[in-house]
Amino acid sequence: MPKRKKRSAKQFWVKQLHSWHWISAAISLAGMFVFAITGITLNHASTIAAEPRIVTTSADLPQSMVELLRRSPRSGNAPLPEALRSQVEQAVGIDAGSTPAEWSEAEVYVAIPGPGSDAWVSIDRASGAMEAERTDRGWVSFFNDLHKGRNTGTAWFWLIDVLAVACVIFTFTGLLLLQLHARHRPSTWPLVGLGTAGPLIIILFFMHM
Repeated sequence: MPKRKKRSAKQFWVKQLHSWHWISAAISLAGMFVFAITGITLNHASTIAAEPRIVTTSADLPQSMVELLRRSPRSGNAPLPEALRSQVEQAVGIDAGSTPAEWSEAEVYVAIPGPGSDAWVSIDRASGAMEAERTDRGWVSFFNDLHKGRNTGTAWFWLIDVLAVACVIFTFTGLLLLQLHARHRPSTWPLVGLGTAGPLIIILFFMHM
């Protein structure tokens, strides 16, 4: 009876390990693929040619928006009022969203960084004249910034954490499954040792600390 209980417990945990392994793999599959590819593109960023595309636009706000500017804060940092934000988007094609703008006596300036892109809008408070610029660095830069979490927002910040936890579960359960099946696969631990020793050797002997 004790042997049967021991076998049943082992079968239960093996089944659990397989479940956690494939579920974590399914959750992190797309993320691991994208992060692996962008790891290569980041490592070879200097050899991947990318010509930034810069678009400069100018426009004038209607008088009603100029009056709104005059009633707005004279200094500090605050998002553009919704009506002004909508007018700016229509005029120059840039959505400032909830990004805080820099308010001064002479102008309102808002910078809108994003993954693979940057944009800014400057508004003269007296005349309502606007100047705007948008820089697009291409799809490779876009995915590289996703990899780094650069200017990607709160939702992507938490998604990276979720994918990281899924990857940790995937690798840890994979290690335990290797332990269970290593007896029938003699090359298991030499390969694990090689995969562990390789990075350590490079860090210890081939990097300048």
